[in-house]
Amino acid sequence: MAPVPGPTIADIARAAEVSTATVSHALNGTGRIGESTRRRVRETAAALGYGTRGPRTRTLGLAVTTYAGLPWDFAGIAYFSRLITAATSAAHARGYALTTLPAERCAEALWHTLAVDGMLLLDSPAGDPVLRALRARRMPVVFDGRPADPQPADVWVDNDHAATTREVLDHLAAAGARRPALHCGYGGEHYTRAVTEAYEQWCGERGQRPLLVPFGPDDTPGHAFDALFAAPAGQRPDAVHCAYDPGGRQALAAAARHGLTVPGDLLLVCASEDPAYGEGDPAVSTVTLRPELLGESAVAALVALVESGHPESPGQLTVPAGLRVRASSRRPDMY
Repeated sequence: MAPVPGPTIADIARAAEVSTATVSHALNGTGRIGESTRRRVRETAAALGYGTRGPRTRTLGLAVTTYAGLPWDFAGIAYFSRLITAATSAAHARGYALTTLPAERCAEALWHTLAVDGMLLLDSPAGDPVLRALRARRMPVVFDGRPADPQPADVWVDNDHAATTREVLDHLAAAGARRPALHCGYGGEHYTRAVTEAYEQWCGERGQRPLLVPFGPDDTPGHAFDALFAAPAGQRPDAVHCAYDPGGRQALAAAARHGLTVPGDLLLVCASEDPAYGEGDPAVSTVTLRPELLGESAVAALVALVESGHPESPGQLTVPAGLRVRASSRRPDMY
């Protein structure tokens, strides 16, 4: 016999005699509604059994909620595609399917009724509406990347971004860099904050002025670098650490436009899983965040949470990142 589906937002709205929008606000803790209405909606939802665990589906969900509601193709980015592939294999090995949700669906009410046993949330930002909906349902959740407001029982997998950033900057300094710039500052997820804070602290310890270059995903020519690259030799950066996958190509484009050679005038490191960086001229040094290990670790933790009902080890499960040194961050005389 097929299981009877649980109550929907529409069911709760009819029973509580309110709109579906009011139900969504009440369950998510958002919107300007009276406390008595919010309480009535939640009591109605509980009475109808909303959010209770139904029959197992043997299916896990995965969503990237950094830019919820925007139709961006995260699966086309090497980091996410490799993590998704590894997470799918890890789920299958444990007898679960893995459903990957498109980014534009991350702002819809489906999160209140999505039939999965647990969710992997990647880069969940502050005020994440998807997370609010899942918490209201008491859905097991494991995060890739530290959540903005972690709860005591939350589990997430991540790298030590502060240590990795310092490793990159120390490598650049050992190669002769004295004015490294950071190409970052896009998005509000933990990764961006951790890398930026580590860079600013590293600069402060050495009495150096931070040189922050704002990243834009559509800035293919790298115009964000123009002001710094056009400065006199003693003022412009002599190295760049790019925190996002397209950043290395943007920096190379800007350097070529300004007549700067890599690595002669400018050392370059980029956080990326794209193998093409190792095939160019020059080959670009990259930081790998090891997405395969992150995906496998996240699925293992989520399955354990789904099957036991409680986390084996709350807090962060740390996966070490790795610096792959290539020609772009070695001075010619270092060979």
